[in-house]
Amino acid sequence: MKEHIEDLAQTKLFFGIEPYEIAGLLTCVHARSAQYSKEEMIIQEGSHISDFGIILSGHGRSVKWDASDKLIIITLLEKGSEIGVLLAANPEQESPVSVQAQDEVSVLFIPYDALIARCDKTCPKHEMLLRNYIGIVAEKGLVLHERISCLLKPTLREKVMTYLIRVSREQRSQTFSIPLNRNAMSEYLNIERSALSRELSNMKRDGLIDYHRNSFKLLV
Repeated sequence: MKEHIEDLAQTKLFFGIEPYEIAGLLTCVHARSAQYSKEEMIIQEGSHISDFGIILSGHGRSVKWDASDKLIIITLLEKGSEIGVLLAANPEQESPVSVQAQDEVSVLFIPYDALIARCDKTCPKHEMLLRNYIGIVAEKGLVLHERISCLLKPTLREKVMTYLIRVSREQRSQTFSIPLNRNAMSEYLNIERSALSRELSNMKRDGLIDYHRNSFKLLV
């Protein structure tokens, strides 16, 4: 765990907490690490979750299969991403999605009950950790709202543009790279790959965007 302390200091959960304070804090909240192989399920749809996690290394995705057994990508996860944050706060609720490792993944898990419990050691940063957690919960709600807003757009072009604008805003640049190939992008937007490729070409022709593979530039 020591090799991840500096990385944890950069995450939202440990914002404002110095690296030298994190090791003791991890012991205080009974944190543990777990490793997963490519395509292994970190969280299974329908399961009950009592621990939330932070990805220490690797990439994952939260997914769901619809009634026709079509895969829908809900969110993409990378180093520093949180998983199970909303579910851990309500362990009676079954997970509506699965979380799958896309390569070798290491996850730090923290029991929700240990996070909210009164600290026996009176750790000065335990309360800050809890405040950061609450902030993450609020942010997750906004992210889900944006995701739903994207999927509910009435046209294919609006879905694509909504996604590209969001990534541009996150990277604070009109020129940016997306973390998806065309197949993954079509799954994420819940549209056919051929239709996506055709619409991207049309948007480029119409002067809305320029792109080469996973690099994009907004022209509007």
